[in-house]
Amino acid sequence: MRIDPAPDALLPHGGRLRQAAARYRIPLADWLDLSTGINPQGWALTCPRPPERDLWSRLPEDDDGLEQAAARYYGTPALLPVAGSQAAIQTLPRLRPPGRVGIIAPGYGEHAHAWNRAGHQVRPLSVDAIETAVPDLDVLVLIHPNNPTGARFPRADLLRWRETLAARGGWLLVDEAFMDATPGESLADLSPLPGLILLRSIGKFFGLAGARVGFVLADATITRPLAALLGPWTIAAPSRWVATQALADTAWQDATRARLAADGERLAELLHRHGLPPLGGCALFQWVPTERAPQIHEALARAGILTRLFDSPLAVRFGLPRTEAEWARLDAAL
Repeated sequence: MRIDPAPDALLPHGGRLRQAAARYRIPLADWLDLSTGINPQGWALTCPRPPERDLWSRLPEDDDGLEQAAARYYGTPALLPVAGSQAAIQTLPRLRPPGRVGIIAPGYGEHAHAWNRAGHQVRPLSVDAIETAVPDLDVLVLIHPNNPTGARFPRADLLRWRETLAARGGWLLVDEAFMDATPGESLADLSPLPGLILLRSIGKFFGLAGARVGFVLADATITRPLAALLGPWTIAAPSRWVATQALADTAWQDATRARLAADGERLAELLHRHGLPPLGGCALFQWVPTERAPQIHEALARAGILTRLFDSPLAVRFGLPRTEAEWARLDAAL
């Protein structure tokens, strides 16, 4: 996806069902949304109501157990809860003076958008260009696994890049929004390390994007000024309660990882059968670069199936169907 040159423009994202419903004149309830990469069988589907009614009337409290649950889940107490990782993406560039920032491309466009807006010199990088670019950068921003391509990075490479950057006060910023399905590939167990910043979220794997809860895993030299910029009460009390319960539900997490691994393979096989072999992806989505991407996206939309279209390079990203009926619907539409 190309970097948006307009610093104040809002970038397009998946999940704009109301917009699609109006454009294609298909009722909202009749859509199959595969555009977001969010777990369609998220924890929220079985979530009980918060037991305390006054959660809705009290200001959020930072001693409610969220930080402790997150520390157990991620394996480190060096973390800061934020209103979704998007809050950190927008604010972290303000903690540094303008510098040279390398950002993986194609990738989640909000990263480049935020660093550009803060006055940094942004350089889009392909996977193959990262190694030679690191010595000339102040910050390297990666998404692991990458969104939308699914690219992954060996731990040894990530740690070497971090060491090179940290030696001169630089940062390695790794967005691990899609890492929960494969936690063994995360760097969370090494946090905090100087110059290493990890972004995590309960939006994708847990299917709780609407709760707007994320975490910044980093040392205090980063989390303290970030917290000061963000201000108090960044996460609503009910969202903190839901996140605490989800992060503690290890049985659900283990079962979900197994299911998502199988569903990710199933989606890749389905796309292969229809002549759309994915060139990347992860447990939650598959990425299909093709010159026919606009036509495929449009044809599926006319059938009430929303996918995510990318223009550089031309590609379609497919999320997971939820039910057997939805799997059959996608198969038939393709």
